Amino acid sequence: MLEYVVKLTKDATQCSREDIAKLRKAGFDDRGILQITLIAAWFNYINKVADALGVGRD
Repeated sequence: MLEYVVKLTKDATQCSREDIAKLRKAGFDDRGILQITLIAAWFNYINKVADALGVGRD
């Protein structure tokens, strides 16, 4: 799962059917894969917004 999330974070266009197959093999169903993707994407989005606005900087 973490390998998939790192790949999604670095360049989501590189995520493939093979990555989904690996997640299924690890025991995740479609709902779980969707949740992993949505949560990782949301955190990436929120971090970009926070970075752009300088949230948390001194």
